[in-house]
Amino acid sequence: MADDRCEPHQGAPSCGGGEGRQPRYGAYKRGLNTKLHLAVDAHGMPVRVLITAGTTADCTQAGKLIEGLTAENLLADKGYDSDAIIEQATEQGMKAQIPPKRNRKEQRHYDKELYKLRHLVENAFLHLKRWRGIATRYAKRTASFLAAVHIRCIALWAAIS
Repeated sequence: MADDRCEPHQGAPSCGGGEGRQPRYGAYKRGLNTKLHLAVDAHGMPVRVLITAGTTADCTQAGKLIEGLTAENLLADKGYDSDAIIEQATEQGMKAQIPPKRNRKEQRHYDKELYKLRHLVENAFLHLKRWRGIATRYAKRTASFLAAVHIRCIALWAAIS
């Protein structure tokens, strides 16, 4: 008789307590291994959103985030400290206010008072994560998760205006 269940041995194992059993969806069930990258304006409103795999470095996505944007200053955390990002920001007419990493050979100067405004980015993340579906990354597909983020951003814009 053919068994059409996903796991043929669904009962408890006869010995060993099931330590060898593999998870059905793999180690990264439902996109829990994703990162959300945001670019926000001076008021803390999201301008651009990117979603990447959790193992992707932050600095590799900054070029896409700031491409085509005009601003006086670029505020970012240490994860975005790279020469390529600073060069791209300078080419676009922005002053990079990014704290240098500890292992940088030449420590750059940045405006610490201006950098304090970076809390607006964190506030944007907090507004997004108030929605349980975004906070828990409930959507199984990246497109669905990105759509949920966009819907939440639109709701945020509507609430403020």
